[in-house]
Amino acid sequence: MSSHAIGSHAHEMAHAGEHGHAAGFLGTYVFSRDHKVIGIQFLFSTLLWFVVGGLLALAVRWQLAWPWKEMPIVGPMLFSAEGGQISPEFYTMLFTMHASVMIFFVIIPILAGAFGNFLIPLMIGADDMAFPTLNMLSYWFMWPAFLCMTLSFFVPGGAAAAGWTGYPTLAAVWTAAPGSEMGQTLWLLGLIFVGVSSMMGSVNYLTTIIQMRAPGMTMFRLPMTIWAMFITAVLQAFALPVLTAALFMQLLDRTVGTGFFIPEGLVVNNTSAGAGGGQTLLWQHLFWFYSHPAVYIMILPAMGMVSDIISCFARKPLFGYKPMVYSICGIAGLGFIVWGHHMFMSGMNPYLGMGFMVSTMMIALPSAVKVFNWLGTIWGARIQFTTPMLFALSFVSMFIIGGLSGIFMAATPVDIFIHDTYFIVGHIHYVLFGGTAFGVFGGIYFWFPKMFGRMMNEFWGKVHFFLSFVFFNGTFYTMHILGAGGFPRRLADPYHYASFRDMQPLNQFMTICALAMGASQLIFVANFFYSMFFGPKVGRNPWHANTLEWFAPTPPGHGNFDMQPIVYRGPYEYGSPEVDTDYYPQTQPPPEGHEHTGDAGHH
Repeated sequence: MSSHAIGSHAHEMAHAGEHGHAAGFLGTYVFSRDHKVIGIQFLFSTLLWFVVGGLLALAVRWQLAWPWKEMPIVGPMLFSAEGGQISPEFYTMLFTMHASVMIFFVIIPILAGAFGNFLIPLMIGADDMAFPTLNMLSYWFMWPAFLCMTLSFFVPGGAAAAGWTGYPTLAAVWTAAPGSEMGQTLWLLGLIFVGVSSMMGSVNYLTTIIQMRAPGMTMFRLPMTIWAMFITAVLQAFALPVLTAALFMQLLDRTVGTGFFIPEGLVVNNTSAGAGGGQTLLWQHLFWFYSHPAVYIMILPAMGMVSDIISCFARKPLFGYKPMVYSICGIAGLGFIVWGHHMFMSGMNPYLGMGFMVSTMMIALPSAVKVFNWLGTIWGARIQFTTPMLFALSFVSMFIIGGLSGIFMAATPVDIFIHDTYFIVGHIHYVLFGGTAFGVFGGIYFWFPKMFGRMMNEFWGKVHFFLSFVFFNGTFYTMHILGAGGFPRRLADPYHYASFRDMQPLNQFMTICALAMGASQLIFVANFFYSMFFGPKVGRNPWHANTLEWFAPTPPGHGNFDMQPIVYRGPYEYGSPEVDTDYYPQTQPPPEGHEHTGDAGHH
């Protein structure tokens, strides 16, 4: 018996034991082991935190536009200091928690948790994940993290305020010192739980994709979404243990006075902060060894989803399927050897810095391969400008801008000038908001019919896209202009310095755009919840797509498929001469006289 057959048989036995009886409400919707329910649980949780992270961002923007003025409506809730003003320390907490929430509670779990859970078994033809109970635990391990982060806002001294990177010595002072705060300790605990949750997910995804593919589903017949999730799971499996170990070390530094990151002789509030003798730079190496691959954990799944959406609505095979696969693998490999470019300011040996600089510039090559493949896919196509396609195309254009600005930072001399400016903030938001978030919106509009059996409103979807696109660029493109002028990040009131006072009008323009962008997300929220209950019902394959999830009932029941899918071809056979329709599902047997043995992109 092959390893594939053994894996499938073992999984069937596990399911017979785990799902042999009807579960009650709690077992069906709360502590569910069904990958689709878990995916939707991740989706709702992350969208809720998206609102929290967005409000924190608006508070940051308000302070930069109108320093020390109370923000209407949310101001009284946020700003409790005298006269409605906030302190510089509170401002530091705002941008720390904004970045922490958006990265660890929104982008990573919505891509790997929500879409990974919902799509992987459906797109490979499996009935569930390899380890359903572990899958359930991967979601519920997020809840202690949610509670830690929420509680941190209410402890004395407030939430973490050392930046989302948590650099010592700012973050690692011993909590026995007078005046030290609990917020940073809760932040560390929260991230540890997020890390454990992600490691559970990565093991499950790797096992499921390797062992549980449907008959005929070779690795080179997998859709790009699954390839991206597979490589993302590899990144998580290898990089996350490093960060988790570093978080435990900093937690011990803060709570029991160890000396992993606390340098010798450090005194906080007239009290010696622990044993000393530690290395502050060690934290940076451990943190960025995870967090640079994490940048690709935050973008690769969106790249895969966008590839599927573009091919579907261009009605053409994906251009260069195998180069796309190899470029994802190349991004993952290079992603592990470029972490030092975050540390050009740390006094690094110039020879070492040169190595990191060259490898960082090289990582632009596989990214460029993907961009040209997307352009090749839409070249000469009869594009259907649906809402998912608009978001997917905007993902490509925004990723190009974010990627090109990143090449500036790869050059050590340039980075030394722009490292602490708003140029960096503009770059990361083009990649992670204009890129990842637009990819996520495209994915939600695209797979919403499969999740809920109803279609979202196309008109309001396009209004949401247009407003988001315009106000996004109004907010973040201007950050590059400010950054080139030296405008500093992390300062609550840069206008205290005369050289930055003429930049306040541009900050006010950006803040107005950011407020409008936040308001335009209300259209998405209304469309999402209205369509869930009242949207037009759809059949199995409303987009006329080829991949396996559209072969399942809508919405898929327990076990996903009402018959065993058998795969005959790759996922991008649009416009095939073998059939009269412009799509050719992976499960459709070839016509008489056509022996179809090729993988993706070949007739």
